[in-house]
Amino acid sequence: MPTVSAHVAQTLAAHIDHVFGVMGNGNAYFLDALERSTDVHYTAVRHEAGGVVAADAYHRASGRLAAATATYGAGFTNTLTALAEAVQAHVPLVLVVGDEPTSGPRPWGVDQIALASAVGARTYTVGRADAAATTVIAIEHALSYRVPAVLAIPYDVAKLEAGPVPAAPQPVLPAPIAPSPFARAAIADLARALAQAERPVLIAGRGAWIAGAGAALGRLADATGAVTATTALGRGVFPRGEFDLGVTGGFGAEGAMELIAAADVAVVFGAGLNPFTMRFGALFSPGTRVVQVDIAPAATHPHVGGYIRADARLVAEELCEELSAPGATASGWREGLDIAALRARASGDDLAPDGRLDPRSLAARIGEILDAAPSTRDRVVVTDGGHFLGWANMYWPVASPDRMMMVGTAYQSIGLGFPSVPGAALARPDATIVLSTGDGGGLMALADLESAVRVAAGRGLAVVWNDAAYGAEINLYGLQGLAREPMLIPEVDFAGLARAVGARGVTVRTLDDLEVLAEWSRTPASTRPFLLLDCRISGDVIAPYQQEIIRVNS
Repeated sequence: MPTVSAHVAQTLAAHIDHVFGVMGNGNAYFLDALERSTDVHYTAVRHEAGGVVAADAYHRASGRLAAATATYGAGFTNTLTALAEAVQAHVPLVLVVGDEPTSGPRPWGVDQIALASAVGARTYTVGRADAAATTVIAIEHALSYRVPAVLAIPYDVAKLEAGPVPAAPQPVLPAPIAPSPFARAAIADLARALAQAERPVLIAGRGAWIAGAGAALGRLADATGAVTATTALGRGVFPRGEFDLGVTGGFGAEGAMELIAAADVAVVFGAGLNPFTMRFGALFSPGTRVVQVDIAPAATHPHVGGYIRADARLVAEELCEELSAPGATASGWREGLDIAALRARASGDDLAPDGRLDPRSLAARIGEILDAAPSTRDRVVVTDGGHFLGWANMYWPVASPDRMMMVGTAYQSIGLGFPSVPGAALARPDATIVLSTGDGGGLMALADLESAVRVAAGRGLAVVWNDAAYGAEINLYGLQGLAREPMLIPEVDFAGLARAVGARGVTVRTLDDLEVLAEWSRTPASTRPFLLLDCRISGDVIAPYQQEIIRVNS
């Protein structure tokens, strides 16, 4: 007779493909049922935070509902940083966990519902009679609000017989937010402004990608003659790259950012306009009319002069309709611009004055090698948080927003890089997975180096930016005169660590050492190992976005 855990596993299996996690007392019966009675693939990771991170990355790369599992107690509390990141990043995810018995907490128990609530995740606790229905409610919550939901199975209920698994109803999901009559009036007014604009700019974020607005935004850019740009998480939304300025904010090229500041009308679709995107308030000039289109309750930056609350695709389509009137013409602005020159970036010397690699030259050369081989041209880039964050965004092109993910940045966390790899690899089984991580975050996530190597063998590449320090702290607080010793890390042999778990580890001290990457990229994936490049970079080269942070904090 099916157990409560089987009711959860079989109901959840109708909506997911993969589950990531670590087995323990609290989820053993759930995993047993998942293995025996469903076709869902389970991937073991080595740390509970890694299970949530892998599921998070799986969603970002596939768009599908994510699922992870952990045991109760310490297993659950280990997930909290990753859970907070998924909440902040609006990732629909179901985390199946064990929980205290229905009789109450044991001596080692903690209030898991309160802990989940503290990071923004709601908990649904299953019972013997409602396990399937409660599972559907948790799925519905995750998909409707684009946040993680915790599905808790009390320890004394997990193995109870619950009868045949009932046919559970499908989750009821909300329709895209359509423009209200007031929003339609604002759309008509915005269309008139775009039609009269001489220097229009369109900017899109990850929200525009989620809304499926790319094609409509491409038509809108053509209709208005606008140049385009994206947030870091929206790269590739616009279909015509020849008129795209790249990423806005500190990851952007200086010439491109100066052009955006010269816009007379700027419309932002599906982007939260955080301080980094906005260059800490300097992205637009005071004379730019800035209109934001999003589903948040209100505008998210004080420089927004007009706000339209509606689905990005629906608004873009209505703007195209408004601008299709006879006699409407594009501005012609973008055709007179040298977009390639505006996007150009300065590269450094091969080596910095301290004799270590200049990260700009290193990033540029890695990007060239990845673009040269067909196998690595089709890639997903996953990046941890840290000072090095800008290099991949600045020098490694990606095809679309689901090919670039920064797991950890929503919550300003580091240490989530290595477990992102198995999630992205299983979501994109034909793509090369490229991880960008620092030495500080890499050490935090070391438990799941093995997971990355095991799951992404043949398709996985890790670039470790090894400056023997917490670079962001050195740049911000070291420059203010604070004690540097706590900011330093004894130089770690990541290449040796990689070899210990079955990868090929290579120490990179000169650009010539990257020939191993070129050779690897030309080798058939079926015969090559996971490759880790331990890149010994200079800590003296400060990324432009970090320079902006230093300026603001000074």
